Amino acid sequence: MLKRFSPAAYAEGVLSGNRVLLSRAITLVESTLASDQELAHQVMELILPHAGKSVRVGITGVPGVGKSTFIEAFGSHILAEHGKKLAVLAIDPTSQRTGGSILGDKTRMETLAANPNAYIRPSPAGKTLGGVARSTRESMLLCEAAGFNVIFVETVGVGQSETAVHEMVDFFLLLMLAGAGDELQGIKKGIMEMADAIAITKADGANQLAATSAQAEYRSALHLFPASASGWTPQVSVCSAYEKAGLAPIWQWVEEYAQLTQTNGYFQQRRQDQNLHWLKQSIRQSLEERFYQNSAIQREWETVAQQVSGGEKSPFAAAAHLLRLT
Repeated sequence: MLKRFSPAAYAEGVLSGNRVLLSRAITLVESTLASDQELAHQVMELILPHAGKSVRVGITGVPGVGKSTFIEAFGSHILAEHGKKLAVLAIDPTSQRTGGSILGDKTRMETLAANPNAYIRPSPAGKTLGGVARSTRESMLLCEAAGFNVIFVETVGVGQSETAVHEMVDFFLLLMLAGAGDELQGIKKGIMEMADAIAITKADGANQLAATSAQAEYRSALHLFPASASGWTPQVSVCSAYEKAGLAPIWQWVEEYAQLTQTNGYFQQRRQDQNLHWLKQSIRQSLEERFYQNSAIQREWETVAQQVSGGEKSPFAAAAHLLRLT
């Protein structure tokens, strides 16, 4: 078991940029032990005044789009050309059968991981909705307090997790592939509407023409959506992580978006709305945990579960019965 420090020691370590203590603080907020959770809450209260000074970018894409390759190339461009400090929070899929996760993003982003101005933290998705790590938001705040002024949140893939990630970032980037049939097929309208920019990856070699064609299709599709409350017009680009091409315009859009929304007040309002959203999420998660940890629930659970699975009792009646025990 890892040694636990005082809340002040964790906070001082994070604020000084100590990566060992930053990693241990993130491990602490990921822990489900009640004692660790209490300690984590105290640490978060201490670092909170020093967080929030970053641009948060959510990055998602269809399977095979090359998210890790793109993030390494895009992140390296930002570090080299703009002098930023980058933290990448990569959500790894957790096996529902074994509970294990791959946690392989550092091996997939070797160049970025070796950069002293970059910090990569893979986290298991756990059982949270759509594969978004429960502690991702707290990890993001810890990284901001440690001095990282650009945060990437990489999701497992296109699915329910996008809504959760969208609720914790400023700019939402959707990565797409060209040349795989109908580019628009299989992409939920809701995900397209959330995107502040779409980047068509692997736009190199023989795929260049298909990528350019897909770019025109996406631009046309985005025009059909209602105007965003941010005042921003979603952009579409083509890029090649392999050739390091087309990356500069994407970062320029992120900066232009941040400047526009900070000027018109949307940036600050959205951050406030996100804080309230996470308050409600935290309440829901805490209530669920307390429900299943309740000794009366644990005693009744097997019996009630058998009654429901056997058709003797409806799920609604069973839920009402169990809730009355809390």
